[in-house]
Amino acid sequence: MLDSTIALLQQHGASAVTVDAVLQHSKAPRGSVYYHFPGGRDALVLAAVRQAGEEMSRPIEDLCRTGPPEHALEQAAALWRHRLTSSDFGSGCAIVAAVVDNRNNLPEADEAVRDIFTRWHTAFADLLIRSGYGEERARRLSTLAVAAVEGAVILCRAQGNTQPLDDVVAELSPLFPQS
Repeated sequence: MLDSTIALLQQHGASAVTVDAVLQHSKAPRGSVYYHFPGGRDALVLAAVRQAGEEMSRPIEDLCRTGPPEHALEQAAALWRHRLTSSDFGSGCAIVAAVVDNRNNLPEADEAVRDIFTRWHTAFADLLIRSGYGEERARRLSTLAVAAVEGAVILCRAQGNTQPLDDVVAELSPLFPQS
């Protein structure tokens, strides 16, 4: 059910996540939703946001631990490139969907989204600091990287190709040294 909720978030946004849609997508019996998620739709969305965040955060944090920065940026983009092309540009970021389409409807999800973006931001900032950037510059570059990659994912879906993501990586790479 969580995988189905994530897929619905990625493909259609938070407003498309209903108990009926999750049940239809997952083929789960109706009673299982309320057994596992007594809070219904809100509990499903919150759990799905947390799971999707963990599934994206772990590889990003791993890439940023092993550096170098340019490689981490390229590989993070490669994760998105694969997700976009394997879904024929139908699946985007569940985290972005939750923040854009669910804003203020579920405060716990808003908090989870903030925590997830903070993890990504911190991973890149820490990597850049280890590579010799000062804290303030590393923080700003990390913000730029996360915002640019997430924006590129949206543009890739709209255009049906990976050129926006390729452009972002090409422009950011010189700022993310190989050292």
